[in-house]
Amino acid sequence: MKFNRRTTLAGTGALIAGACVPLQQDTSGRLTAKLRLIEVGSGGTLGVMLLNTADGQTIGHNSGERFAMCSTFKASLAALALDRAAKGALDLDKVLYWRESDLQSYAPFAKERLVTGATIRELARAAQVLSDNTAANLVLGAVGGPSALTQFWRSLGDDVSRLDNVEPLLNVVLPGRVENTTTPVAMARTLAKILFRGGVAPQAAQTLQQWMRETQTGTKKVRAGLPAEWVAGDKTGFSGSPPGMQGVSADIGFAIPVDDAPIVFATYHRATTVGPPSPMADAAMAQVGGIIRQFTGV
Repeated sequence: MKFNRRTTLAGTGALIAGACVPLQQDTSGRLTAKLRLIEVGSGGTLGVMLLNTADGQTIGHNSGERFAMCSTFKASLAALALDRAAKGALDLDKVLYWRESDLQSYAPFAKERLVTGATIRELARAAQVLSDNTAANLVLGAVGGPSALTQFWRSLGDDVSRLDNVEPLLNVVLPGRVENTTTPVAMARTLAKILFRGGVAPQAAQTLQQWMRETQTGTKKVRAGLPAEWVAGDKTGFSGSPPGMQGVSADIGFAIPVDDAPIVFATYHRATTVGPPSPMADAAMAQVGGIIRQFTGV
């Protein structure tokens, strides 16, 4: 083949054009690429799984990587308590009492009710809506401890998520450890099964959906990036700064577009350096909310 100026320019133009075209042209590929870009500016590792409950379509990034679960376990804990009650295996109206020494550093509801005590129902709601750590420990005790919650996950087909400790020790997950961890894909599938796919009694799923909608801790995370007219609920997680650990921030939940099927999301973020969670994590999760909107075609 003879090369001249015209063929050389044409070939060069083709190479330039090819370099400008993304390798993945489909919606899934484009959104996954956007998740990677969000991670770049987040100050750490971002794990995401989005699941469309209507057709099973998913979008993920680092979705199979393990992260500290932090307080995101509390949604499943509330589901377990509500499901047992619906099946007659737990009395949610039973009043529990605790001592001042049982109070964790973050326990707004438990501190307020130290003298009067509270029902298991009230404690389960406080664990979900307020992320009250003492309330969570009390409900864990009522259902059989961390191993009982892990077994609940196994019964739902989740062989990844595991809880090994109570608050606050469950937040301490050093590099390479699997205790008290989950993956975005495992948690998204589990949450979808609990809320929308018959994993628990219908009344338990409905109550948990309502509690997640009432949750007050995630307004700056994924829900901040969703359209205001959508119905959404979540459960957040925050590791604090355990020695030797890269801080983790998390948000799991659901988003229901107007006249469309629910999208379940699970987002986890681990800071690059040892210390507290990245200050950019919330903004990254809010951007994931924008990805959810694009995922639905809105």
